[in-house]
Amino acid sequence: MPVKSHTPSVTMFGRRWMALLLLSFWGFVSLAGALTAVQSEWRMNAKPLQDYLAPFSGAGLVHMLAMENHYFSQATPTPPPNVQHLTLQAISTLQPEDHRTLLGKELPGFTTFDGDIIVAGEGTDYTTLPIESAPPLEVLEKEREASALALKGEEGPSLSPPLQTTGDRDVVYIYHTHSRESFLPMLPDVTNPNEAFHTEANITLVGKKLGEALEKRGIGTAVNTEDITGQLLANDATYAQSYDFSKPVVKEAIANNDDLTFFFDLHRDALRKKDTTVTINNKAYARTVFVIGGEHARYEENLALAKELNQRLEADYPGLSRGITKKQGPGTNGKFNQDLSPNAILIEFGGVDNTSEELYRTAEAIADVFADYYWEAEKVNTEGGTSE
Repeated sequence: MPVKSHTPSVTMFGRRWMALLLLSFWGFVSLAGALTAVQSEWRMNAKPLQDYLAPFSGAGLVHMLAMENHYFSQATPTPPPNVQHLTLQAISTLQPEDHRTLLGKELPGFTTFDGDIIVAGEGTDYTTLPIESAPPLEVLEKEREASALALKGEEGPSLSPPLQTTGDRDVVYIYHTHSRESFLPMLPDVTNPNEAFHTEANITLVGKKLGEALEKRGIGTAVNTEDITGQLLANDATYAQSYDFSKPVVKEAIANNDDLTFFFDLHRDALRKKDTTVTINNKAYARTVFVIGGEHARYEENLALAKELNQRLEADYPGLSRGITKKQGPGTNGKFNQDLSPNAILIEFGGVDNTSEELYRTAEAIADVFADYYWEAEKVNTEGGTSE
């Protein structure tokens, strides 16, 4: 009795192969049609994947890869990340250590409290982080009356001639990316904090005062008061593009002056008076926040400078600093030009309700603390009043 062969015939293999090809082709065409039919914001690109992976730590990603490829286990940390936390994060995007990931999409406005608190000053939490919202175009363009006193400014405390100076060298550069950020006490006809913007009475006055205070302490300082916001308007750019316009300004300054070492970008916070004011020795000061951009490889160098200045402020002017925050990810610039120098930092001065007197006192305090830091760090030839 002949034995039946169980080996499939060549013809059957051919039919199955052809059916598989047709099915694959049909699936490819269907997928392509579906992708082109959906709205553009939902199409596949790197951004959704980037947003999904952004909250994961590097250690967590390596640990997940090691589950499939054991070669990665050589690079996993000890002890390994919590598997339950990684699983919850992977399927829900919730981060157990950050309650904002749970509440951010449920509570209106809570997503605006972004950033990481590196050093928390007195009263600083996620609800008092610096707020930076883009004002409407008509607000930026509107002409407003400014206080004559604000434009004139006031004299700071008189100091003895400094024992040490940088001579004719400017080593500090001050500029203002959001140049029209202003303060309600400077604008007598404005009561809405969302309209606290002005072409002259604005954060640049604080920059000038800080520059003068540093000069009085022997530190050569260049203060740039260009209306960068005006450049935005002239080029039909959005407020989010502000750093695209301030970055060339800083680059040009660096190219033209090799002595420039420190770069301070001054801003005004949008929080109200109770969070941005402190009384020290019976005098009111505008509080500060140091903001560090975490989206460049060497941000920890910028952070080190911010930590040093913050520590000195806390020692000499307790409560003046609200701390240090790090910003990165969607909705923020993430670099703030700090990738141009390890000594570049962003400083928020006060809020919309702070007066010129409060702001200028803080400028003197910052100059006082920075001068101590600078002269301790620099080798200076005091004889002749010039640095080596």
